[in-house]
This record gives sequence, C-alpha cells and structure tokens, in this order.
Amino acid sequence: MNYSQKKIHNKSNFSSPLGAGGSINPMALSNHNIITPIKDSEDFFIVNPLSKSADIISANEVKMLKNKLDPSGEFEQKGYLTDEVKEKKTFKLAYLDFTEKREEDETQLFFVPNYSCNFACSYCYQEGYNPVQKVVSIEVIDAFYDYIKTEFAGKRKYITIFGGEPLLPRDNQRTMIAYMLKKSNEAKLDVAFVTNGYTLASYVDLFKTASIREIQVTLDGTQEVHDGRRYLKGKQPTFDKIIEGIDACLAAGLNINLRMVVDKENIGNLAGLSRFAIDKGWTSSPLFKTQIGRNYELHFCNSTPEKLFDRATLYEKMYEMLKEHPYIAEFYKPAFSIAKYISEHEELPTALFDSCPACKTEWAFDFTGTIYSCTATVGNKGDELGTFYPTVTKNETAIESWQNRDITTIEECKTCSVALACGGGCASVAKHKSGHPNSPDCRPVKELLSLGAAYYLNR
Repeated sequence: MNYSQKKIHNKSNFSSPLGAGGSINPMALSNHNIITPIKDSEDFFIVNPLSKSADIISANEVKMLKNKLDPSGEFEQKGYLTDEVKEKKTFKLAYLDFTEKREEDETQLFFVPNYSCNFACSYCYQEGYNPVQKVVSIEVIDAFYDYIKTEFAGKRKYITIFGGEPLLPRDNQRTMIAYMLKKSNEAKLDVAFVTNGYTLASYVDLFKTASIREIQVTLDGTQEVHDGRRYLKGKQPTFDKIIEGIDACLAAGLNINLRMVVDKENIGNLAGLSRFAIDKGWTSSPLFKTQIGRNYELHFCNSTPEKLFDRATLYEKMYEMLKEHPYIAEFYKPAFSIAKYISEHEELPTALFDSCPACKTEWAFDFTGTIYSCTATVGNKGDELGTFYPTVTKNETAIESWQNRDITTIEECKTCSVALACGGGCASVAKHKSGHPNSPDCRPVKELLSLGAAYYLNR
C-alpha cells in the first residue's frame, strides 16, 4: 500500500501468483524501482522514490513484477510498472519542483576563524592541510558580514562557526567570537558552533548574548575510550571537561548536537555511550540530539586505514548492535537510507535529485578571506573558489561546476535505479577520487534499505 495512504503493503495483496493465469502487462518496469531482500527475512522491500510507493513483498511477487504480471493492476497503480513517456514527464516535473524548493531552502554559511586546535586527535583529517596560522582580524569579520549581506540578500540563512577549534581558551579568541556574535545579532542571524567541547562551559555566558541555534560537540565514547582518541596536544584527557560543557549548555537552555565519530576501534562502545547519555538524562531533553560520524579518508590518507568502516559495513554493525542492545535507539536511530523516514512519516521523502549542498545551500569561508564550497573543502589547497577579502573575486567556472552537479548531469547516475535515494553522494569525495565534482560518490542504498526495512518496518 502506498505510504500516502498511511499503510505499508504486507504481502499477498498483489493477487495472482506467478503462472496462475496473469497476462503480461504492456507497460515497462519503472527505472526507479529499488528492490532489495530484507535482512533476516525471506521477503523483499520495494521502494520507488519517484512514485512515492513502498511495499514489503514476497519473492513470488518480485518474480511477478519482473515478468510484468499485474492481474490486480496494483503494480501499475503504484508506479512499479509504468508508461515510459509518462514516467519521464513525471521525472522532469519532480526535478523542477525539487530545484524550485531548494531555492527557498535556508543556506548554511560556515566561517572558520582559525585552523589551529588544542586537541591532537588520533584521526584528525585536517592534520595534512598545513594551513596558514594566523589570527582572524576585525577587518576580515566585517568583510565576511558585508559579503553575505550582499551575496545572500533575501535568502534565509544562518552562520556556523567551525574550525580547527573555534572556542580556544585565549582572550583574543574570545574577543573575536564575541565580535562575531555581535555582528550576527545586528544582522538578525542565528549562529551554530562546531567545537571539541573542551572550553565549552567557559563560553556559555557569551552564548547567552546571541541567538544560538545549536552547539555540535564530539564525544567518541565513555571516558576511557574517548580519552584514548581525543586528547589535548600534551595527551591530557578531555572527557570530563566536555561533559561539564554539555551539562552547562543544557542547563542554560542551549541545544546540543552530540556527535560520535566511529571506526572499528570504538564502535563497540556505542552501547556504553548510549547508556551513559541515558543515565545522565540527556536523551530525555528536547534540547539534545545525536549523530554518528563515520571516520573516513577525505583528502589525505588515514594513518590507520584498517580501522575504517565502509558505509555499508558500519550500518550492518549498528543493526546488529541495536538488536543486542535495543536501548541504543534511545540515543541514536540510524537513517538506513530513507527507511527511518518512511517509518516515522508513513510516506516517502521527496525524491533526492541532489544530496550535495555545496555552493547551493552551503558555503564555507575562512579567516584568510577565502571562499570554499563546503566544510569538506574549506582550507584544502586547490579547492578555493574566490575571495571576500581584501577584494571580492569569484572563480565562476569552478562555482558552476559545483552548482550544476546533480543526478541529471552525472553520467553514472542517469541510469542508476537508486539515484533518487542516493542523490549522487558527496561532490568533494567524488572530486577527490575522479578529479572533478561532476562524478558520483555512490551510496549503498540497497544494503541500507535492507537493514532499515528489517529494523523499522518488518517487525
């Protein structure tokens, strides 16, 4: 049953079994059917992001569909069987709707006041950048706010202050952050922070002077595990100070987005961290949310690649852990591609023609006056797109190569059945692999939907 009808089909409604007198349907199989076996089940999950249909079906019904046997007409009704001309028109209209709505989306503007950091994390992806080491100036901050006032006039937007570590324990750093918050207040802009959390408690009084959307803090596990990965440059522990900062923010009414960066070294501690957060009362707070960040190679080779998960294997591991420790879901619920969305909303999300926000609804800027496409490229030599200080310059050709990228321009995506659930992936990762952003960063959609259907829909 189509999710717009608030019910999932649970087998057997497609009438005639294979070979029981059904006739071949003259229509074609949709190019956007995603069919995957459900983990730990004999059934299959079928999703069509274009027609917004999703069903749990039997192996026999999969054979019926592939042979275009549709005695009840339900395969056609749900768009699994379709007229090719009609489907192309539907695709074009959905694409236009997607791009029009994206124009109205809020834009996230990242600003990096410094690339320096007080941590020496064992897996730091920025360690190979060797960026310019200097302090942000008032002039650069003023130029940044002048630039976004002009370039993003009329756009809904907010600022995220990023790093390096933006909340360093230095007087001049605090002065610059205070100035940025003052400028944001004048511009009536929300501000978010991405921080390691070590000095967080000392900045809470300053945050109270501005409209803070959220503070993202990284905690890689319970105390022993976290302190073995995320420590100060002198190897001193950081866990207790981060907990103090999170507690202080929640007490002050500030939203916390807790991120756990996982690899094979610490994934086993997900259950422990979940229990810790539950016992602290964090998970019951409306101010608290979580995310899992996968440790992976970006622009530089990781010194311990054997510790890294590919996306499918990571989610397979989380699926098994959720079965063994169900309370993890109180701390974190994996998306499993679009399976979680379907479960929570009883409908499919908008077809994803583009999953990369770079140069569309995301831009990044740093204290040198340089413009970049996103957080994955900021500070990386060769990924500069222009300057906002001391003068405004733009590499329009490079910018357009990011802005024009979506599944309609990536050759591999044009014939891929999972494209509308994948969206082409990350353009920065794709560019690093192929030399240009207009190439795919493929996501294991079928594998994730298999797990998600088992966890969220087939129980």
